[in-house]
Amino acid sequence: MAGINSLTLEVDDTAAAEVFYKQAFELGDIVRVRESQEPTSGFRGFTVSLVVSQPSTVDALVRSALDAGATELKPVTKSFWGYAGVVRAPDGTTWKIATSAKKDTGPATRAVDEVVLLLGVDDVKATKQFYSDKGLSVGKSFGGKYAEFDTPGAAVKLALYPHKAAAKDAGVDPAGSGSHRIAVTADVGDFTDPDGFVWETASA
Repeated sequence: MAGINSLTLEVDDTAAAEVFYKQAFELGDIVRVRESQEPTSGFRGFTVSLVVSQPSTVDALVRSALDAGATELKPVTKSFWGYAGVVRAPDGTTWKIATSAKKDTGPATRAVDEVVLLLGVDDVKATKQFYSDKGLSVGKSFGGKYAEFDTPGAAVKLALYPHKAAAKDAGVDPAGSGSHRIAVTADVGDFTDPDGFVWETASA
């Protein structure tokens, strides 16, 4: 089944970014970096979410990200659906660390259960259909408000949100321009989606 193998973040300083991600999240080959000087400003149109098992893991990962140089966008807080915080990496990528659990059930860890690429798109229904045509199977869909794809075994899950809603969820202004500064590596071919997100084959 089609699925995302890894994410490549395009950064100004690859050495600094590699150090940051090792210290902050330790995601291994799931997140890679390469140099890019493509102009970009404001919200880049996506968020990478780290889904974890309990609140203490959210705290641990947010703390390690901030210690490594990230900027807090949304402080860690409880809500009716769980517990989460949002940070911006030094390279400009927005990261959300979240759990649906309300209480800890074991010792604090830094284990990540799921990595989710949330794309803020102009038209959720149209983009959902675009990816369906590429071979991704829709898992959950709520009209034009949200969609996620069912890709068992994939390193990264894909989800879609309206652009403004994605920015609000991340705690940032929705305005932005220039490069998204991300490339998605998967086994569905080379293409650019309707919102300008670049996909590359695993061998690229």
